[in-house]
Amino acid sequence: MKRKFHAILFIIFGLLIFSNSASAQRNLEPKVDRDPILEADAKHNLEVAQQYFKLKKAYKAVLMRFEETFAAYPEFSKMDEFLYYAGMSSFYLSDNKGKQKIEAAAEKDKEKFAPEKMREDAVAYLSMLVEKYPQSSFRNDAEKALKQLEAKK
Repeated sequence: MKRKFHAILFIIFGLLIFSNSASAQRNLEPKVDRDPILEADAKHNLEVAQQYFKLKKAYKAVLMRFEETFAAYPEFSKMDEFLYYAGMSSFYLSDNKGKQKIEAAAEKDKEKFAPEKMREDAVAYLSMLVEKYPQSSFRNDAEKALKQLEAKK
């Protein structure tokens, strides 16, 4: 009788351990191999963009850093943060905010930094953040900005 009881306990214990480890494995995000050189370069670009965004309010410069990084290394580990800064920079530029003014002389800049285009870019970047990075700490702020952009339509 004792042996059956111990055997049943052993089986239950084994099932609990197996089910916990299996569910833990399902919650893991897939491991992404990151190039350490590209990761370091992207991190540097993000740090510079943070300074431009927070201290200098140079939103055009933020977008230039973002575009360079996104084109070269879209798997960057902090892409959610970069998308937030790019989206908010586009949003602010659409309202003509910031210390860095858009040169109207260059035809290319006129089209690229037109207020309508900046709003479209802001929606695209912030939506990408919300969809691709649901656990991001920037998600709530991005959703608030998207609501403001929707209200301006």
